[in-house]
Amino acid sequence: MAVGASRVTDTDPGGTPTGAPPDPPSEPGHRFTRRVPLLALPALALLALASWLGRHVRPSADEWCFIPQVRDHGVLGLVDTFYSTDNGRLANGVLVGLYTRFPVAGHQWYGLISGVVILLVLWAFLRLVLRRTRQEAPPGTAFFAASVVTALFLFATTNTYKTFYWPAASVSHTLAPVLAVAAALPLLTARTPRGRKAAVAAVFLAGAFMGTLSEEASLVALVVLGAAVVLARRVFVPGARRHARVWSLAGMAGVAAGTLVLMTSPGSRNRRERYDAETVSMLAPESLIGALRQYVLILETVFTTWQYLGAVAAGVLLGLLTRRRPGPGTALRPLRPLPVLGLGLLTFLVTGYLCAVITYPVFGDRLITTERTWNDYLLLYVLLLVAAGAFLGRALRPAEGRRPATRTAVVAVAAAALTVTAVGSLYPPLLRLGDAMETRADRWDRQDQWMREQAEAGATTLPYRPNRVGRMLEPFGRNGTHKWPAQCIADYYGVEDITRGTSFPK
Repeated sequence: MAVGASRVTDTDPGGTPTGAPPDPPSEPGHRFTRRVPLLALPALALLALASWLGRHVRPSADEWCFIPQVRDHGVLGLVDTFYSTDNGRLANGVLVGLYTRFPVAGHQWYGLISGVVILLVLWAFLRLVLRRTRQEAPPGTAFFAASVVTALFLFATTNTYKTFYWPAASVSHTLAPVLAVAAALPLLTARTPRGRKAAVAAVFLAGAFMGTLSEEASLVALVVLGAAVVLARRVFVPGARRHARVWSLAGMAGVAAGTLVLMTSPGSRNRRERYDAETVSMLAPESLIGALRQYVLILETVFTTWQYLGAVAAGVLLGLLTRRRPGPGTALRPLRPLPVLGLGLLTFLVTGYLCAVITYPVFGDRLITTERTWNDYLLLYVLLLVAAGAFLGRALRPAEGRRPATRTAVVAVAAAALTVTAVGSLYPPLLRLGDAMETRADRWDRQDQWMREQAEAGATTLPYRPNRVGRMLEPFGRNGTHKWPAQCIADYYGVEDITRGTSFPK
């Protein structure tokens, strides 16, 4: 979060003035360094494979309702429905409406487009952080780290379908935290007073957008920005401290404004009533204890997902390969590993629990199975692991003036191997999910064609057989007692009612 205090000098953790000559090249070897960009290929291939499998995505759950709404009333009609009836999320309605304008194709292309956006935002963020902390890395190093973070964030989850392929969930819980990261990009590129003012305006608008996009991502942003305000004296040099606080407070004000619009909307009140959340106080002792119990189970799942070690390994390579450039000091005070990682871990734990607290009245003990809501704070976790690995890699580099040791090369090779292994282990479950999606797509297409033909022939009631994948909701679940969203399916095909079907059309 460098903010352009270009005339303030600083020292690195070892006490070396920042204007001193850079560390001597101590990478594990020029041949290895040139091949670092190749380490991004497994993650990029995973993202490409997932995007290709996206051709098997078909509408389900809430999207049965979105499509006829956009078809009949346009994107603004859906936005009005969100605000007035469904949930109050104005920004959410805009993003959902944009892909729903293209009923099936929008769902199929969403994974590719969102995946590329996530990768590019994280790449830009890591590059700018390195640049503004005056760290020089071999070409492609930041892109490699961003590709690994993207792959782990999207596919190390226990439910990839709801994280990556279900657009309605991705917009609220997968894309939302990445857009929050994107709000920092104007700050990281600002070098003039005008640029810094533009960054403040941008973060306010981004915060307001976020406030009507995702309650959980907004909460995470508030905690992170609040920590930046409180800890500014420990993190930023005096010349940058004031602007860092102004920027953070502007972001918090934007989030508060957007959240106020959302919480006072008729749609938000309807949603709370629909889930009986109005009668259950999230601050009641039984609610807080229930949320804590569910959060502990979530943490148990997250901390035992070994693939996240790939983020640590990517960070180790980042720390081994970067070196400090000569020039004026940055806006950051010397960052020491234990305080930074300790505060980062505390922020992650607090934000995760607070997200559990605000979602527990809606989901109750089903919170452990609503993996999509974890993503709002899991991105922070993965980035924290990369930072931990970078500190470790920096500590394992040879001392100043010494030639690279064999130990450094061994650590670099081991980190690269762990990264590739972690990403590679995500292929089999993705391929199994792809097979399930292809099966559903075949059934969905045959049933869709038959139902359209019947509707055109004048039928008013049609049988519909649920097509499930990724634990998605379909009508007639819960032993046939749960009919939602059958009426939306009826609207989709232009008939009066839907009944439970028992077989797929030939």
